[in-house]
Amino acid sequence: MRVLMIGDVVGSPGRRAVGRLTPSLRREYGLDLVVANGENAAGGIGITHDTAQDLLDAGVDVITTGNHVWSKREVIPHLQEDLPILRPSNFPPGAPGRGYLNVGSVVILNLMGRVFMEPLDCPFREADRVLEEVRGLHAPQVVLVDFHAEATSEKQAMGWYLDGRVSAVVGTHTHVPTADNKVLPEGAAYVSDLGMVGPMNSVIGVDSNAVLEKFLTQIPRRFTVAKGPVAFNSVLIDVDESSGRAVSIQRIDRVVE
Repeated sequence: MRVLMIGDVVGSPGRRAVGRLTPSLRREYGLDLVVANGENAAGGIGITHDTAQDLLDAGVDVITTGNHVWSKREVIPHLQEDLPILRPSNFPPGAPGRGYLNVGSVVILNLMGRVFMEPLDCPFREADRVLEEVRGLHAPQVVLVDFHAEATSEKQAMGWYLDGRVSAVVGTHTHVPTADNKVLPEGAAYVSDLGMVGPMNSVIGVDSNAVLEKFLTQIPRRFTVAKGPVAFNSVLIDVDESSGRAVSIQRIDRVVE
């Protein structure tokens, strides 16, 4: 099985880049599944029904999110419907939506870290709970985890914690791609951060002038999505479906003018 996991999609430039590249990448690499983090797809923060639909129409199969999932509250009713959008599974009980999704024999699990983030339920114990639940039902072999977290140490810890029990642990949230992609000893593909699909000439996708003013003056500023060439950051993961172990993980990074 070949899976493409795409970094945080930032605003309309990111959505357009996903629309331009995903169909050709599906053909070029013979992709079976495409997962993208869409929590910043609507104006650079949050996601709506329409922006999610843009990604799905482009060829994304499942959309993961993170701490900005609630930023556009209009999406909340749609998290309860059949759109394949996830929110982190370790939000407390009663939060709208779902934290994992089955696509055939594949489970996609969305978790969020706690270091420098909101104090959610423990993502490690939530991973244990979900794995016990899904394997008790129909024993899926392929499990893909989007771990939306700030601290590299927490992401690496999750990779080692789940190695041998999942097919991949990929980090999102920082919008900065890392070069530590590898297959861990027990067969989990790992990378600390996928990166983003967003403007390159920016501060993590945001117009740099506003960010610099904020740092220099500490006065709140309205951030807007930057313009210019767009970085498309992702990883390609090959998984042995019979064992659920990853065979390889490689970065697929492009620039869309």
